[in-house]
Amino acid sequence: MVPQTPRSPETPSTEELLERVARLERLLLEKDRRVAELERLLEQSRRGGKRQAAPFSKGSAKENPKPPGRKPGTQYGRQATRPVPAKIDQHIVVGCPLFCPHCEGKVKVTGKTDQYQTELPRPRSVTRHFEIHVGRCTACGRTVQGRHRLQTSDAKEVGTVQLGPELIATAAHMNKVEGLSYGRVSGLLERLFGVRVSRSGLARSLGRLAQRGKPSYEILKAQLKAAPVVYPDETGWKIGGRNAWLHGATDGAATTVYTIEAGRGYPEAAELLGADYAGTIASDGWAPYRKFERASHRACLGHLLRRCHEMLETARGGSARLPRAVKSTLKRAFVVRDLRDEGALSPRRLRRQRAELESDVGRLLVGRYRDPENRRLVKHIEALQPDLFRFLEQPGLEGTNWPAETELRYAVINRKTCGGCNRTSRGARTQSVLMTIARTARERHLDGVRILADLLRAPHEIVHPALLIPSG
Repeated sequence: MVPQTPRSPETPSTEELLERVARLERLLLEKDRRVAELERLLEQSRRGGKRQAAPFSKGSAKENPKPPGRKPGTQYGRQATRPVPAKIDQHIVVGCPLFCPHCEGKVKVTGKTDQYQTELPRPRSVTRHFEIHVGRCTACGRTVQGRHRLQTSDAKEVGTVQLGPELIATAAHMNKVEGLSYGRVSGLLERLFGVRVSRSGLARSLGRLAQRGKPSYEILKAQLKAAPVVYPDETGWKIGGRNAWLHGATDGAATTVYTIEAGRGYPEAAELLGADYAGTIASDGWAPYRKFERASHRACLGHLLRRCHEMLETARGGSARLPRAVKSTLKRAFVVRDLRDEGALSPRRLRRQRAELESDVGRLLVGRYRDPENRRLVKHIEALQPDLFRFLEQPGLEGTNWPAETELRYAVINRKTCGGCNRTSRGARTQSVLMTIARTARERHLDGVRILADLLRAPHEIVHPALLIPSG
C-alpha cells in the first residue's frame, strides 16, 4: 500500500476546488450573456446608422395605428381655413354658364360665392445701367464721381458688370441659412430669375458681403459678452479638409454668435465669450468652460439624463442602481422647477426642495461602486455638484443646454446639406459672419435678407442700426 502524502493546510480541498470552478463558470456565463447583449445593441446601432430613414425611425410599427388625415365628423371639430386676405390686388368676375353642362337646360342665376387665391408673380431679374458722371477736383486734382443709393461699389472697368445687393443677400440666405450649396444656389437663380452666375462668383460675392458685415458681427459679439447668461456649445467642422470646430453661443433670447476655430479649448471659448466674462455660463459640462473664474456656472441636466439612460441600457443588477437613482433625482428637479414657475412654491419651500435634492445627490456620491461606469459617473457628478440645481434659484435660466444645441442645429444641417464645411480660412470667416447676422436677425424678427442688402448698399463698412439694440 502506497502511503499518501499529507495535504498542506494551505492546499484547497477537492470540494473547495469544485465550488470555485462552479462559481467561475457562473461568472463566465453571466459575462457571456452580457457580451451577447452588448453585441446585439451595437449591431442594432450600426444598422440604424446606415439606414437612410434612421433619424426618423421610432422603432417597431404599431399593430393598429390610427388612420392618417382628418378625423371624420364632429371628432375633428371645426376645420381650419386660411383667413380672408386684407389686401386684394386683382378682382376677377367668373360668370355663370347660361346652360347646364349636364342636361343643357337653361340656367337661372341665383347668387354668387367668393374664392380667394394667393399666387406668386412670375419672377424676373432687373438689370440697371448706372451712367456715372466723373469729374476732377480743381484744388487737389483727384477724380470725383457720383454714387447712387442702389450701387454696391465704385468699381469701374473690371467691376463694370456686378450683382445687385438683393441678389447677393438672397444667395447668402440660400447658402448660409437654408443650406444650399453654391451649385444649387447658382442653378436656382438661373431657373427662377434667369440670372447666370458661377459658383466662384457667388463665393467671392459672399466674401465681400461678409467683409461689409464684419462691424455688425463685432457688435453682436460685444452684446453676447455683456449678456447675463450665455449658452455655449461646439460641434465638429472642417477647413480645407482639416479638423476644426464651430463654436456657437446664445443668450437664449436675441443674440447668437458663431465662430469657427482650429481648436476646442479655453482660448477659443475665451475669444467668443471674453476671458473676463462674469455672467452665468450654462454649458454641457465641457471642462474648458470651468476656467472662466469670474463666471458662475450651471450644469446641463439633459446630458446627465442621457448618460444615465445609456448606462441603463446595458447595466445589470446592482450596477443599475446608481444611474437609476441619479435619473430619478434629476427628474424631480424639473418637477420642482415647474411648480416654481406655476407659483405653487414659496421661496422658503423652494430652498427646502433644493436642499433635499442636493442632499440626495450627496448621499449617492459617498457610496462605494465597483462598476467602472458608475465610478466615472460619480467623478463627473462631483465636478458638477455645486452647479447642478443652480437653475432653480434663477427664473429664466434653463436646466439644460437646449438653447445652444438648437442654435447649432442650423449649422449642422447646413454642414450636412452643403456637403463639406469650408475650403479656406476666409470661407470659414464668411460662414461665421453671415450665419451670425442671419440667425440673430431671425431671433429678433428682422428681415435678414434686407439687412444684408443694406450693408452692401452702404458706401463703407457700417454697423446696421437694427442690430444695435439687443432685443427685437
